[in-house]
This record gives sequence, C-alpha cells and structure tokens, in this order.
Amino acid sequence: MEKNQNLSKQKKSFTGIKSSGLVLIACFVLAVLIYEFIFGNPSHFLNGDHNNHPIDGDLLGTIYKGGFIVPIIQTLLLTVLVLSVERYFAIKSAQGKGKLVKFVADIKLSLSKGDINGAAVICDNQQGSVANVVSTALIKYAEVAEDTSLSKEQQVLAIQKEVEEATALELPMLSQNLPIIATITTLGTLMGLLGTVIGMIRSFASLAGAGGTDSIALSQGISEALINTAFGILTGALAVISYNYFTSRIDSITYCIDEVGFSIVQTFAASHK
Repeated sequence: MEKNQNLSKQKKSFTGIKSSGLVLIACFVLAVLIYEFIFGNPSHFLNGDHNNHPIDGDLLGTIYKGGFIVPIIQTLLLTVLVLSVERYFAIKSAQGKGKLVKFVADIKLSLSKGDINGAAVICDNQQGSVANVVSTALIKYAEVAEDTSLSKEQQVLAIQKEVEEATALELPMLSQNLPIIATITTLGTLMGLLGTVIGMIRSFASLAGAGGTDSIALSQGISEALINTAFGILTGALAVISYNYFTSRIDSITYCIDEVGFSIVQTFAASHK
C-alpha cells in the first residue's frame, strides 16, 4: 500500500500559454502603441510634425516612415519574444528540478537494484513531465507485477503501452506554440520584403510626380523602405534560432524518456522469469 501511494505522487508542471491568439492580439496592440507614441513621437521629425521628414540621424523617426507594415512586423517580433520566454519556462518545468542526465542515471541505478520505491521517490523529487511519465510507468510496473493472471509477455507489453500513452500525453505540451514560431520564421522575412517593395513603389512614385530626379528624396525613400527589410530579417532570424533551440531541447527530453522507459521494461523482463 505504501509503495503504491509513493508511486502515485505526481505534480503538474507548467504547460505554458494555451491561447496563442490572445498573445497575438496583445502583441499587436502593444506594437501599434509603440509605433504611434514612440516611433511617431513629434520630437523625431522636422518642425515637430510626423508628416515631415525625420530629423537627420533619428532612427526612430525613420522606422516610423516605414509605414503600416512596421507594426505588423513588430507584432511578429514581439510574439516570437513572448512565446520564446513562455516555451523556456514550460520546457524547464517539464525537465524538473534536477538535471535530466543525473535523473536518468539515478533511475537506472535504482532499477538495477530492484528498488522500485526508491525510483518513485526520485521521480517525486525531480517533478516535471519526464518524472510524471516515469512515475506512471512505475505504477504500471507495480500493478502488473502483482497480476498473476497475465503472462510475462503481456506484462511487458502492458508496461510498454503505459510508457507510450504517458509520453503521448506529455510531449504535445512541450511543442505547444512552436508551430507559430516556425511560421514566423518565414512570415517575418516576407513581411519585411513586402514593406520594402511598398516603400520603393512610393519612392519612385513621388519622384515621378515631381517630374525630375531628386536624389535626396530617392535615397531617403530607399532607407525608409530598407528599415522594413531589417526588421523582417531580425524577426525571422530570432524565430529560427528560437525554434531550433527548443526543438533540440524537446528531442533531448524525448530521448531521456525513451531511455528510462526501455530500462524499466528491461528490468521487469530480467527480474520476472
């Protein structure tokens, strides 16, 4: 009875933000406020009027002249930053309190000694999604060991199935919101290019309307258009780095779960003839 009580101790880990749509809306509102009240502050423009050219060397005013594409790219950038922080804490919570490598080694050592209750205590101390999967497998281990109506093959299959089901419940939470970051890797760059094209069209249109070649207006228009490219590339680059980093972390967690699950099954098979 005491063993089963120890094995059943599981604590929920932080799974992250489930409503990514709210994150996008909040980031859009914040981006618009930044665009209008920081980048569009009259102090960045000639004669204090944002309809005029930006003051020479004023980057914020130049960014404002990038047009309506700027707050859209800002929204994507802020979304990447927010979801990256959210994924960091979610995955850190899933790993538990200690290092996974040590956790796996301690579990394997307890299993090699046949100390299932000791392995359960290690899971209770570790906490997190990985520990929950292992704890669930240990509960099943204890149940099938007492069920004499099952053959050894059926007992082993029952433990394997329990590990797979527990893993299937925990792992999707780890990759939550990563598809949005993956989408922004491309979308951010494309929106930057769109802003550049729009800016270039406006620049040449203004030159055509003036009826001559105004090199100052042309160079300023190009610099304003390229702001969108820079913002878009920055957003896409951060999204790629974030996505690859967290995908690597999840792969590491998956490997640890597979390793411990295999050890549990092998230990049961070796200790129950």
